[in-house]
Amino acid sequence: MHVKVLDESVVRRAKQRGLDALVYAPHFTRLPDIRETARRFSDDELLVVPARELFTGTWRTRKHVLAVGLSDPIPDFLTLAGVMEELRRQDAAVLVPHPEFLTVSLDIADIRQYRETLDGVEVYNPKHWARHNDRAREIARETGLPAFGSSYAHLPRTVGEVWTAFAETPADEEAFVDLLRDGAPRRVFHRDGPTHGMRCAAEFAHLGWENTYKKFDRIYLQGTEPTHPEHIFYDGRFGDVRA
Repeated sequence: MHVKVLDESVVRRAKQRGLDALVYAPHFTRLPDIRETARRFSDDELLVVPARELFTGTWRTRKHVLAVGLSDPIPDFLTLAGVMEELRRQDAAVLVPHPEFLTVSLDIADIRQYRETLDGVEVYNPKHWARHNDRAREIARETGLPAFGSSYAHLPRTVGEVWTAFAETPADEEAFVDLLRDGAPRRVFHRDGPTHGMRCAAEFAHLGWENTYKKFDRIYLQGTEPTHPEHIFYDGRFGDVRA
């Protein structure tokens, strides 16, 4: 909970690491496409759950929200209030990835404001430094929200470095969403040692590429994003909550 990459090698690695499920939430990809990819890579050994890590706010003020169990597509770059209202309407599981990390995260004030809508806070992320994980655990304790851990894998080798263990294995997406919405007991685990440290460092370094050339490419070279609220796909439905 969750990964950005998904192919045969990722599935093979997940199974080798003993995972029963992956939450797949790539950036700037529409929900129907995510669902189709998740369905293609799911089998009796591994459940792939489709999700969206939504970018709320403007590009400069964006804050990420992870939504699992969506019934309808939601674009990026809506107001945080608008996103939360839509997620409540869809009865989705709403999670806080990397809280208070850099400038792309919900902070403690946001989490307290939307406490009744939220279903969990991420307390371990390979892109975090130690102090970020410490602060994330503090936030979970202060708000009383269930914790979860995530490989947040943008790189295939990070899959299985961090995982969240529940007492029961969900049979399908609906059962998994129920575990999250019900605050089911769970434990967060992560690997340790030099190899884990190197993989965490590689994930953090990947941020540099994401926020330099890749950002320039998306903003200036590719035109309107598939998940931009002005895209024809959304038929103007979110015009009143555009950021």
